[in-house]
Amino acid sequence: MVKKYTILLLTVVSQSVYQKRLIFFIMKPSRQAYILALSAILFWSTIASALKIGLKYAETEVLLFWASLTSIIFFIIYNTVRGNLKKIFNQPIKKYFTSALLGFLNPFLYYLILFKAYNLLNAQEAGTLNYIWPLFLVLLSIVILKHKVHYLSIIAIAISFFGLIIISTQGKVSSLSFTNPTGVALAVGSAFIWALYWIFNMKDPRDIAIKLNLNFIFGLLYIIIYLLYHRTQISLPIQGYIASIYIGLFECGITFLIWLTALQKARNASVISHLVYISPFISLILIQIILKEKILPATIIGLVFIITGIILQEFINKRKKHIR
Repeated sequence: MVKKYTILLLTVVSQSVYQKRLIFFIMKPSRQAYILALSAILFWSTIASALKIGLKYAETEVLLFWASLTSIIFFIIYNTVRGNLKKIFNQPIKKYFTSALLGFLNPFLYYLILFKAYNLLNAQEAGTLNYIWPLFLVLLSIVILKHKVHYLSIIAIAISFFGLIIISTQGKVSSLSFTNPTGVALAVGSAFIWALYWIFNMKDPRDIAIKLNLNFIFGLLYIIIYLLYHRTQISLPIQGYIASIYIGLFECGITFLIWLTALQKARNASVISHLVYISPFISLILIQIILKEKILPATIIGLVFIITGIILQEFINKRKKHIR
């Protein structure tokens, strides 16, 4: 009997110690940063599949309308909880013009073009080609911000663009025979618009949640005008609403804030930021499982080239900062 209670006591104590260790592990800021970052990456990895499913039940602009509305509702709730709701409606006039411009670029133009690309291409092609945006960011920084170009930057850009060609031609590089030129142009164009948005967004020092809330409000106005002009019905089957809400929350809303929180909690933000390169590979796995798309070797090889070029460019940027 004593032995029985001794074993029971030891079991309870051991479980208590384990739970305390687990809580301690989770509660450490550095651990939280990794958990949050990996959560964000997992959510982003599902978006290509979610978009393809959503586009089965909705036109691109209708899907964008409901997704944007969902994002706005989320940010209003988030800013209300933080006590920042009044700040949204108490901005200088100049800031509203800034939000009107940014809202036109994202969510309106960026997602409208990206969704159309997904309509024309396989999820693996559209999603992977969109990862070219950091290279456009470098090119725009040279043109708009007057940054000096390093010869290694040109090599990095060439490597990534070669990856783009591999994916676009499904490995038929020598013939340069694009599977769907319009779809490829839209996917690459959306990456360019996102990079342009990022450049202008960096110059806006406002709180990120307030900025995004206003950007999406203006973006929704543009979408409504677009829908009215084309006389598009916005009603959807239940599957379309579910997909739209999912995209609105986990592409634009919650996930972005989770990612920023992870970067703030991290001891070394650059280590956390590099985890994002796991996302396209997880996305390809989910595309194969959920959408039953056969992942082409050309897609994986091209993605490796794209990410190699981006990482090389990051190395160049860090080297420049170190020299300064």
